[in-house]
Amino acid sequence: MNNASEISRALAEQAEAFCRSWLPAGRKVGNYWIVGNKHGDPGRSLAVRLKQSAGRKPGKWVDHASAEHGDLLDIIAEQLPSPTWQAVFSEARRFLGQPGLRSIQNTVAQNGGTTNPDRSASARRLLAIGRPVQATLAERYLRNRGITRFGPALRYHHGVYFRDETGQRRQLPALLAAITDNAGNVTGCNRTWLDPSRSCVASITEPKRVIGNLAGNAVRFQHGSGSDDLIAGEGLETVLSIGTVFPLLDLAACLTANHLGQFIPPEHIKRLWIARDNDDAGATAAQLLRQRAEELGIAVFDLTPVRNDFNDDLREDGDSALRARLLSDIEKAREVEQAKA
Repeated sequence: MNNASEISRALAEQAEAFCRSWLPAGRKVGNYWIVGNKHGDPGRSLAVRLKQSAGRKPGKWVDHASAEHGDLLDIIAEQLPSPTWQAVFSEARRFLGQPGLRSIQNTVAQNGGTTNPDRSASARRLLAIGRPVQATLAERYLRNRGITRFGPALRYHHGVYFRDETGQRRQLPALLAAITDNAGNVTGCNRTWLDPSRSCVASITEPKRVIGNLAGNAVRFQHGSGSDDLIAGEGLETVLSIGTVFPLLDLAACLTANHLGQFIPPEHIKRLWIARDNDDAGATAAQLLRQRAEELGIAVFDLTPVRNDFNDDLREDGDSALRARLLSDIEKAREVEQAKA
């Protein structure tokens, strides 16, 4: 291993062991190591991919707050007092020379890790055994959050497995949401585990997790044939809050700020309304999506909540107030569009 590419590739093969060593304040969530930033501080902004998934390489990371990205050599460089390439390579070789790295990876696999790079098939199987959300705990959960718009993308299952922070395998009921690409193919499934006694999100580490391929895709809610307008937002509950006050609009829930920025808009739409969260990560994601959509000739407009997200606004202000405010914002945006024409 005499060049950066070879060393980076070797580190990526040991991504989980690397993260446990260099980013110990983080934790494993599905196929990612979640931590605060590239310096290793506690938090949830930075995600390192641990294994190849849907053709996307392991060892790559993205900071959702800053939109920075890189590989594991960059992580080493950020944490060295004198980050020359010689020093970075030396630390990387030292780490790779440790005994037991392969046994760590084998232990992970034996404890339930998967070597399947494409988990879309597992997502489709899970959705197939789910049932419609009507008259289930999932419907009660959504209605408790003021949401009354559902759709065929949503399913419910009374006992979906997950691993808790101790590595134990457990079951809880879950709201399932089908992730699809622009052709309508199911590429993944979002799982929201629920507390059966309180009809709210379960009190577990990372109660919302994706299986399959989310990048570029979304959970979609459509009414009839494809509209010229599409509202794309972050969280499922955020997007469905807008759908509650506008039941006929087409919606796309990208589930995270990072994936909102990666969303690929359908070619047929003429106007894209970005319903971002009211924080720095949301603003960064909206700007990335705006750039991509405008390059496709799509007119882009921002919709920003008063509070953190539109579900907060719905629950605090009610559907009538939220509808009136969004209608006002949409009308103003249309007037600007007409003035430019």
